[in-house]
Amino acid sequence: MKKNLLVLVVLVISAAMIFAAGAGQQSGGSGASSGAGVITLRWAFWGSETRVKASQAAIDAFQAANPGIRVNIEVSGGTGDHFNKVDTQLAGGAGPDIIQMGGNFPDYVAKNVILNLNPYKGGLLNVSTIDTGAIEAGSIQGNLYGVSTGATIPALIYNKTLLEKAGVPLPKVTQTWEEFRAYLASVKPRLPNGVYPLMDFGSTSSGSTGFGYWLRWNGTPIYDDVTGTTKVTAAGAKKFLDQFKDYRDNGFVPPADISAGYAETNVDSSSLIAGKAAIGFIVSNQFANFQAATPDELELIELPGAAATKALWPQLSQVYTINAASKNIEAAVKFINFLVNSPEAGKIIGNDRGISSSSTFRQGASSVATAADKKVFAYHDVAGPHTSPETPHLPNDTELNSTLNLIYQQAAFGQINTTQGGQQIYELLVRLARK
Repeated sequence: MKKNLLVLVVLVISAAMIFAAGAGQQSGGSGASSGAGVITLRWAFWGSETRVKASQAAIDAFQAANPGIRVNIEVSGGTGDHFNKVDTQLAGGAGPDIIQMGGNFPDYVAKNVILNLNPYKGGLLNVSTIDTGAIEAGSIQGNLYGVSTGATIPALIYNKTLLEKAGVPLPKVTQTWEEFRAYLASVKPRLPNGVYPLMDFGSTSSGSTGFGYWLRWNGTPIYDDVTGTTKVTAAGAKKFLDQFKDYRDNGFVPPADISAGYAETNVDSSSLIAGKAAIGFIVSNQFANFQAATPDELELIELPGAAATKALWPQLSQVYTINAASKNIEAAVKFINFLVNSPEAGKIIGNDRGISSSSTFRQGASSVATAADKKVFAYHDVAGPHTSPETPHLPNDTELNSTLNLIYQQAAFGQINTTQGGQQIYELLVRLARK
């Protein structure tokens, strides 16, 4: 009897010890203490082996400066696997502390999954170094939920070598539309035959970004997602077509048949790289590829009017968010602040998650950047303050791009006049806004 009682006591003590050990290892949902006052954070993201190595090196630097915090990574190869795993973890109450997201972060805000970071702005999270447009793009109704890992900004790219050979002054980085037109007029007669001052970026087969910028500059957003309407009128759309008709009639952009031969999707289909235009339209993260495609020296300038209207916008690459259920929120905020603002993190991570929206991060990244990267950083330093949140997209972007380009080409080839084209664009926008 005593022997049986002794065995029972041993079993009970052993089970208690095992349970206690297991309890110490559980995250209990999100975040955990590793013992001895050390906090452990879980950081979930997707990416290549290069991203994993750079991220781990950044963690090592952060941990060296913050010995009371450890960060463990949870990596997926792509966005599909990442969100499937994270969604399962969140549903089970065991989501990571820090979650890399994309443009879908508002979906998680609506589910009350990710943390409102407003209480930490100006304290643990320094936002004074981050481009205003990037902060606003990561915010919903004035509350910051996603901190930009990096962004790309629309830009004009020009062939510096070509312009210098032509003996013309280089364009100013910042200028008005009136100044820009005068510049195009001064350049046209001095360029070689068959070379035009500007790519026709009013509309291309690959997108409507040029049109979107012009509307933002003009103060007529393409879509109001609250009312489900467009602010664009037929008369406004006609002005847009008239402007590029003026450029075409004066030889500032190539004739319609030449422009139509360039899809302008990448360097292989670029009129600038083909030597047909001195100035082209890109988004800033394309610059390195364009520079690599030509021996000529290229440079970046803003689209006209950006400084006065903040019509440029940062298209966020990814954002860092924090699980609202994290047990170690302050440590998570501190880590995100390091990732987005530390010059040391900039040296380590570089442009892997986009061109940083933080001036201090860019300082660090610039110290190890290529010449092309440095030009993009310099452009973001100028253009970043001239950004505002991206205009809500119309339902069915694909149909907008294809149909707008069809109308634009009909006007360019003279098959319809700009009044008819403006009316057709207006009707297209109204129809898509109602979908």
